Amino acid sequence: MADKAKQAEVEATEVKTAEAPEVQISEAQKNPEQFLKDFNWHNYQEGIDEVEDSQLQEFEQLVAENFVDTLDDEVVEGEVIHITDRDAIIDINAKSEGVISLNEFRYNPDLKVGDKVEVLIDVREDATGQLVLSHRKARVIKAWDRVNAAHDNGEIVKGFVKCRTKGGMIVDVFGIEAFLPGSQIDVKPIRDYDAYVNKTMEFKVVKINHEFKNVVVSHKALIEADIEEQKKEIISQLEKGQVLEGVVKNITSYGVFIDLGGVDGLIHITDLSWSRINHPNEIVELDQKLNVVILDFDEDKSRIQLGLKQLSKHPWDALGEDVKVGDKVKGKVVVIADYGAFIEVAEGVEGLIHVSEMSWSTHLRSAQDFVSVGDEVEAEILTLDREERKMSLGIKQLTPDPWTDITTKYPVGSKHKGIVRNFTNFGVFVELEEGIDGLIYISDLSWTKKIKHPSEFCNVGDELEVVVLELDVEGRKLSLGHKQTTDNPWDKYEAEFAVGTSHTAEISDIVDKGATIEFNEDIVAFVPSRHLEKEDGKKLKKGEEAEFKIIEFNKEFKRVVASHTAIFREEEAKIVKAAAKKAANAAAEAKPTLGDANETLQALKDKMDGKS
Repeated sequence: MADKAKQAEVEATEVKTAEAPEVQISEAQKNPEQFLKDFNWHNYQEGIDEVEDSQLQEFEQLVAENFVDTLDDEVVEGEVIHITDRDAIIDINAKSEGVISLNEFRYNPDLKVGDKVEVLIDVREDATGQLVLSHRKARVIKAWDRVNAAHDNGEIVKGFVKCRTKGGMIVDVFGIEAFLPGSQIDVKPIRDYDAYVNKTMEFKVVKINHEFKNVVVSHKALIEADIEEQKKEIISQLEKGQVLEGVVKNITSYGVFIDLGGVDGLIHITDLSWSRINHPNEIVELDQKLNVVILDFDEDKSRIQLGLKQLSKHPWDALGEDVKVGDKVKGKVVVIADYGAFIEVAEGVEGLIHVSEMSWSTHLRSAQDFVSVGDEVEAEILTLDREERKMSLGIKQLTPDPWTDITTKYPVGSKHKGIVRNFTNFGVFVELEEGIDGLIYISDLSWTKKIKHPSEFCNVGDELEVVVLELDVEGRKLSLGHKQTTDNPWDKYEAEFAVGTSHTAEISDIVDKGATIEFNEDIVAFVPSRHLEKEDGKKLKKGEEAEFKIIEFNKEFKRVVASHTAIFREEEAKIVKAAAKKAANAAAEAKPTLGDANETLQALKDKMDGKS
């Protein structure tokens, strides 16, 4: 029994020994002192399990590759994972997504989920634990690098037009406010700047001022690049007489600029219409499409002359063959010059009425005295040249020529009244009626007055009474006289102041070699110095009254000479008698014969012909 028990114990021991593993002895059991020295009591107290170093390194590598450091002022790239009505949700591989207001993406209205954007971590955690990001601040940080690169490389950038400003627009480019000059918006003049506000457009950076942080962009530069290619193609195909479609780009007082698709041409105002126009806007308006014909261009085809009126038939070619010289036509006064007026008798067909054809009067005036611009007038065709496209007209031909019955209305010796129209040094032109002018020679103005210039006697516009002295129908000349309308007072004075008669008068003035005395308003006599001596030997003075004898009277030259000394000296009296006898003989010899009268009339006629 005891043996069996012992044997069973031995067997159990063997079985237990066979089933139990071999006991491992750790470093702590082997070297308990060193284990206690290196033991991490902090991890033991915090309940942190011990991790192998290799595992820690692997974990740190995964964190570095998949998560960002959420430090302030650092620009990182994120992905748009969701867009709401107000915000964009951005994943930057942080422990949470960030939020950015859509206002910061106004420059990019095409933003969509999956787009990569640059962001700046603005707030790591707000009150709700949300990561707050800023795209605008990130753009500003990177903007200058991008702007400089775009300028250097000629890169095309997108910008958002924020608002208008003086002289142009403010554009958001990479978060920088750039200036877009009004002249750089488009190749065409801009009439509505507000139409570009809140639009995203493509631009080219044309200028950067690093000192003042100014950026200037241009949209026009992009258009010009495309237009330049089109321009080269169009210019290479230009030919005179070619008809092209264009758009009115600009209107000036001298013509219209037409955009032919990148190439500009000019229609001069004279090539817009066959009719006269005052301003091109009477024919065309801005942005109007029209066909034009190429008239001419320079060698490099940079200046192109266009025409519009040439697309229609010339009005002179359409003028009816039945129109001929002598026909009466009606038209409108379109232009007035001093020498005449241009009348448009049909659209594009004009005739000239010279001022000499406006009135039968030989006294020419300005055309403005007869017609005004816009007047409707009737005229007669005087000349017509279809090849030269010229026409002369006349108005006076519609009324009778006043010279046709001149001898009946104005016979020699008849008296009339006329208006002073003009002066010359030798006389006055008087108009008796429209078309009938006559000349009063200066010597025929007054019987008594010595006139140096007609303006001393009358004024333009005065009415004068005249007598017809001579009439030349062929030469259309009238010789008139004014003094002949009254009796010649010298006929009466010839007897009253005959040589030897005595008269009392006052010395009017002391002149060279003598003095003058006035017997009346017509007779002014001359007294030589030696005939001023009084009986006591003294000489008469100015204002002194005395008795005088007439020693010379010449009616033709209106000359009267008197003497005071002849009153009391016999010698001077003899001189007076001799002068009287001489005057009588001269008068007898001066009696005109019929031949003399004819010679006198002929001399008068020659004088009139020469002077007028």
